[in-house]
Amino acid sequence: MKPPPFDYHRPETVDEVLATLAELADHAKVLAGGQSLVPMLNLRLARFDHLIDIGRVSELATIERRNGDLVVGAGVRDRVLELDPSIAEAVPLLAASTPYIGHFQIRNRGTIGGSIAHADPAAEYPAVAIALGAGFELASANGTRNVPAAAFFTGFWTTVLEPDELLRAISFPVWGGRCGFGVAEFARRHGDFAIAGAVAAVQVDDTGSITRSAVTAFGVGATPVAIGAADALVGTGAADVDAAELAEQAVAELDDVSEDPQVPAAYRRRVAAAVIADAWRRANGDLEGAVR
Repeated sequence: MKPPPFDYHRPETVDEVLATLAELADHAKVLAGGQSLVPMLNLRLARFDHLIDIGRVSELATIERRNGDLVVGAGVRDRVLELDPSIAEAVPLLAASTPYIGHFQIRNRGTIGGSIAHADPAAEYPAVAIALGAGFELASANGTRNVPAAAFFTGFWTTVLEPDELLRAISFPVWGGRCGFGVAEFARRHGDFAIAGAVAAVQVDDTGSITRSAVTAFGVGATPVAIGAADALVGTGAADVDAAELAEQAVAELDDVSEDPQVPAAYRRRVAAAVIADAWRRANGDLEGAVR
């Protein structure tokens, strides 16, 4: 199928993007990588009078260290995040999660901002952002505001973004010291959306006691879910954490688990438990000799 008719805009600066959004408001949609939006348009699941293509706005394709954070422009493509060694050094969880996104053709065109703004509950980047405590810079013609990742996602494909706002950049805190990171997900086939997935991060002191930890599950509900049981591990020896027990506690926290004709909620819960345990084991294994 082909998309409904629309007017196409291709601004070259952020200011032009914001001016266009201010003028068109509810009638426009930002086109980033297009790997999610274009199929939805073709299937007539979405319809917009105007598309604003930000693919050539170079201001959105920057990566820089700022005040202890790695600030990634919304237009940075997935493939860059997958292959750039500076990403793997500063935010290993971001680099480790990227190969799970679709196939390499998708990653060549998809952008981090497009994934986060689309807010698919089975997407990896929103979960990474929540686990690491990232912040989002939202810009409009009226100014800029910063929103923590935990407050950004409000439901299936919905966020706090206003119609005239643009997700401009994502700030990822750089975890220092001895840290470990892990990603696990299960899908029917490689490249399919995950039935359930999880990302984990853990930081320990010189004695091996946990000083900071986070686990976020995705694909299990309308938004990524930060697991409270992981926060309670602070002060515990990393080697003493039972991954299966942690996963059992985590699944007990999950409310309104998604289900569909192919995946009952009970099955998704079992998958979630398995991937949460796996992600934690990978993060714990990554601690061995890890100093960042």
